[in-house]
Amino acid sequence: MSNAIVVKDLVKTFGGKRSLFGGTGHAVHAVKGVSFELKQNETLAIVGESGSGKSTIARMLVGLETPTSGTIAIGGQDYAELHAKGSREFGQMIQYVFQDPVASLNPRKTIDTILDVPLKLLRGYDSEKRKARKRELLDAVQMPSDTLERYPHEFSGGQAQRIAIARALAAEAKIMVLDEPVSALDVSVQAQVLLLLDDLKREFDLSYLFISHDLAVVESVSDRVAVMYLGEMVELDTAEKLFAAPGHEYTRELIASAPRLERERQSRPETDRRGTTELSSRA
Repeated sequence: MSNAIVVKDLVKTFGGKRSLFGGTGHAVHAVKGVSFELKQNETLAIVGESGSGKSTIARMLVGLETPTSGTIAIGGQDYAELHAKGSREFGQMIQYVFQDPVASLNPRKTIDTILDVPLKLLRGYDSEKRKARKRELLDAVQMPSDTLERYPHEFSGGQAQRIAIARALAAEAKIMVLDEPVSALDVSVQAQVLLLLDDLKREFDLSYLFISHDLAVVESVSDRVAVMYLGEMVELDTAEKLFAAPGHEYTRELIASAPRLERERQSRPETDRRGTTELSSRA
């Protein structure tokens, strides 16, 4: 299995620069020499408490933060070279789904306009193809076609996150960075969105980097899990092995302190995902 992302010795430092008055500010090392691979068609979760560096890694991968040092390869292409080719090609490789779905959608734009942007700018589709593709995307995330004429504030958090996922899918990228994608949602809605993400992963041949602090969610969705602590990656293993026999003391403390949900990984009824459409449309 080839790699979707390869990260080597990634470092991110904030501050430490000389000020106007001649002093030097205190440097904060948010990420300290992190290395990992995301395999194709894999869900790799990065977990840790607030300030551990997990979201900083996510933001560097999609270009929202610039690495201080280290290397990133996305789809076999060097990160710097990919950026040099322009935002269009970069956006076709990797997409980001934010934690707060409503805040991530422009409140002044209809959903039709929001979905139109990546289809036009990243894919270059003409008007007719964009129109057809938008309906396909809404169908994929189980939202009705009349969604297009409405505004973000008219939707619940779960519905807004489905729309945000549809926007990411519009770029047709094979890699998605999911930064706490269900933490802002009610528990019942979380389950629906997680099932949807699992279906989309198989349908569109996606690879997920899943950022979360919720170990119960991570255990249910991940193939492998990386644990961050104070900017360092202290453990990386399959989800099954890590939760059964964590090797690092910090991982053991995280697991011991987390409320556990009674669920088996990857166990669910073999039903058509559209069987949840009626329920999901209210989420």
